[in-house]
Amino acid sequence: MQNRKLGQQGLEASALGLGCMGMSEFYGQGDEAESIATIHRSLELGINFIDTADMYGPFTNEMLVGKAIRERRDEVILATKFGNVRGPNGEFLGIRGDAEYVRQACDASLSRLGVDHIDLYYQHRVDPGVPIEET
Repeated sequence: MQNRKLGQQGLEASALGLGCMGMSEFYGQGDEAESIATIHRSLELGINFIDTADMYGPFTNEMLVGKAIRERRDEVILATKFGNVRGPNGEFLGIRGDAEYVRQACDASLSRLGVDHIDLYYQHRVDPGVPIEET
């Protein structure tokens, strides 16, 4: 598998990544065992870039990814996103990019993923009411 440099801090991710959104929402009922097997097989094939977001599920996709990588964290470039605010019943509550929300969202993602760091944390949607410098 070819790798690509991301940024200038030395982070290298596989040229192909695995987006995990559909494992928890949007494409029908998910299958946790099959999803975890898919993540593991991707790692076996040399794909180390795993992408999720707090809004997928909502919230459950990060827990799924965290469970799948728990024993293999050092093999993964973990990416997750923030900005699309969802309620506990899946309702869309808007977009937020204010600094307080970003900190809260990051802490919640770390907890759901069960990790001490996220390799690539980025904004899913830009909040037009917040200067990007604040975000």
